[in-house]
Amino acid sequence: MLMTATIERVTGATAVLTLSGPLILGPPLKAAEAQVRAVIAEGVSKLVVDVSSVDQIDNAGLGLLVHIYGALSMKRGVLRLCGVAPSVQKMLQLTGTSGFLAMDANLEDSFIAIQP
Repeated sequence: MLMTATIERVTGATAVLTLSGPLILGPPLKAAEAQVRAVIAEGVSKLVVDVSSVDQIDNAGLGLLVHIYGALSMKRGVLRLCGVAPSVQKMLQLTGTSGFLAMDANLEDSFIAIQP
């Protein structure tokens, strides 16, 4: 199964990136990165990444999440991950990225967390 990525604009500055499948090196990951860059360039500063359908992540996938975090931080934005599977959470903990990549149980909790 290949990774898929869809972005839904919720408000002018808020969007949801839904990822499914393995978040690993390959053309789908590059395509997702291009989508995210475009939406951030269009003014999104609050991004919720729904990874509830991601069962595997490698260094490249982790790099994408860190890149998104950095791009949003430069705009004083917010990144929230939701629905993180235990295998993905373990990778985030092992790499220390769980210390700055905020995680919520579900989409609703993420939306509550990004409200002013």
